[in-house]
Amino acid sequence: MRLEGPATSGQVMVVLALCGAMLTSLLVGPGLDGLLGALLSAIVTAIALVDARRYVIPNELTAAILVLALLRASMIPSDAESHAVAAALLRSVLTTALFFLLSISYRYFRGREGFGLGDVKLLGAAAAWLDWQPFLIALEGATLVALATYLVRQWTHNQPAKATAILPFGTFLAPFIWIGWLIDVWLN
Repeated sequence: MRLEGPATSGQVMVVLALCGAMLTSLLVGPGLDGLLGALLSAIVTAIALVDARRYVIPNELTAAILVLALLRASMIPSDAESHAVAAALLRSVLTTALFFLLSISYRYFRGREGFGLGDVKLLGAAAAWLDWQPFLIALEGATLVALATYLVRQWTHNQPAKATAILPFGTFLAPFIWIGWLIDVWLN
């Protein structure tokens, strides 16, 4: 983000929210997990901002989430699984394949894009970071907030909702990846 002139109130709010998320990660997550959570919060903030402006999720940022997820799985001891990296990779591959098939099926049957490959890849990276239950919580939360945001925006502009509306889903999903991690850490 290139700033010309004084920062806007929106930019200040984003910086404050990011600082709060990073601090929360360090306080809630024990040791290395908190540090990785803080890095995750910075990456998902960048994804949300880019997708909101350009309707694109940069591959480099999605790859960074995946790399951090695998690093986390390899370094953070887990009581439940002895093969945490393999489990993270399996969740990622299964999720990516499922949503890719859903995406191409939607395109085939509806004749238009349902969600892009950036969303598919981000969902795969999220599944590597989160176990199944927090992943599903993040996916559901992002979907509900995206839908509510769209409906409120249409209502406030006195416009009808359209089935063909385009939303930057990564803008909603990315923060929920961090929220899913936070809930998981907090409850365990």
